Amino acid sequence: MRSGRGRGRRGGRGDRVSRKAARRTALFLLYQWDVTGQPLASLYEGDVDEWARTTAEEVAADAPDLDRRVTEAAEGWRAERLGAVERNILRIALHELDGEEVPDEVAIDEAVTLAKRYATEDAARLVNGILGRIVREKAAR
Repeated sequence: MRSGRGRGRRGGRGDRVSRKAARRTALFLLYQWDVTGQPLASLYEGDVDEWARTTAEEVAADAPDLDRRVTEAAEGWRAERLGAVERNILRIALHELDGEEVPDEVAIDEAVTLAKRYATEDAARLVNGILGRIVREKAAR
């Protein structure tokens, strides 16, 4: 089953599995974009999932604002000081937290899972802490 197209669609169990793969693809695209400075369009190889492509493009366009929000929540860490993997995991998670496709807890859990897999256990704790603070502040408003 293909992942949801665009914002606002939720599907069954099959969508969650493909959404994980699409999220990973978006992370890889954003990592390459962040590290190389090349336009996203030049990084697409083969058939890129529509959700991954759209997410990567929206996150890249909003990166300065997303980084500002990470810096505000990170207590003493500027987004630019984070590793490119961690920074882009946080950007994707914030993008998802701003949308209505997945519950906040799912967005955080998926981000922590990506950090554990592609960064370190310490990075996963950092990602969890930053996103948890952002969600708590959002709930307090």
